[in-house]
Amino acid sequence: MRVSVIISTYNPDEKRLAQTLDGLKNQSLAKHEWDLIIIDNNSTNNFHTQLDLSWHPFAQIITETRQGLTYARLRGFNEAVTGIIVMVDDDNVLHTDYLEQVVSIFDQHHQLAAIGGKSLPLFETEPPAWLPEFHHNLALRDPGNDVIIEGWDNKYPDAAPIGAGMGIRYKALKPYIDKIASGKSTIGDRTGSSLSSGGDNDIVLEILKSGWQVGYFPQLQLKHIIPANRMEVAYLARLAHNTNKSWVQLLHHHGINPWQQIKPAGVMPRKIKAWFSYKAWQSKAAYIKWQGACGMFEGLAALPEN
Repeated sequence: MRVSVIISTYNPDEKRLAQTLDGLKNQSLAKHEWDLIIIDNNSTNNFHTQLDLSWHPFAQIITETRQGLTYARLRGFNEAVTGIIVMVDDDNVLHTDYLEQVVSIFDQHHQLAAIGGKSLPLFETEPPAWLPEFHHNLALRDPGNDVIIEGWDNKYPDAAPIGAGMGIRYKALKPYIDKIASGKSTIGDRTGSSLSSGGDNDIVLEILKSGWQVGYFPQLQLKHIIPANRMEVAYLARLAHNTNKSWVQLLHHHGINPWQQIKPAGVMPRKIKAWFSYKAWQSKAAYIKWQGACGMFEGLAALPEN
């Protein structure tokens, strides 16, 4: 086998998970060349009782009792027996040649260790007109049709893949796995209903700092299912707030934070000033942006003293 597909999930929507599995079922890469590992992170909705994985000869469901996306992924990495990992979220539908393309790219580029491509929306309902401003928050992206390959340059690279559909060369994961296993990581990630993030970026930065390259390849395409509740203002505001707060933490952890730390007492005055500079009362988009700024202020105030 060449590839291990890892789906980390917590109380998944059964319909969306079925779409994800259908996308995998239709992959052009022969099934004997990849296995499927579903990590159940303490789900309470008994989703696995409704799954029929008989179509795949190497599929398994494993329970990870430590709560959080980081621990679920780590369990998947430790269960993998192949040289290539592909991380798939439980609301992703891979293009039919996705796995085949991942194998081909890694075969051609021996210094690459993490790759990704286009994450295109599959909206369950009509999106609001202002939503494109927040596509990046929803893990949607389309940087164009040119391949981008980058190495470590003391900044977060444009070519860095997002977690959805990220292909990883397994041997490049060792520094990240060792860090998590040792308890030295301070990066927050999804836990239960939390919208904190940073785990995807942490993987990318550990890979880059070990001397590997990362790349964007437009032939890698997936559809990201976006339900109605993820287009609501309250959800997007909380998402922007939490992701910006964890983004500051991530950059500081890796020594590439470009912003000055602020005192906790300075958080509220900055929030008030930003309320007016963003004109947060005027539109839904402005309010969401203001919440993102608030998350950044809180993140900068929470950084450890130098």
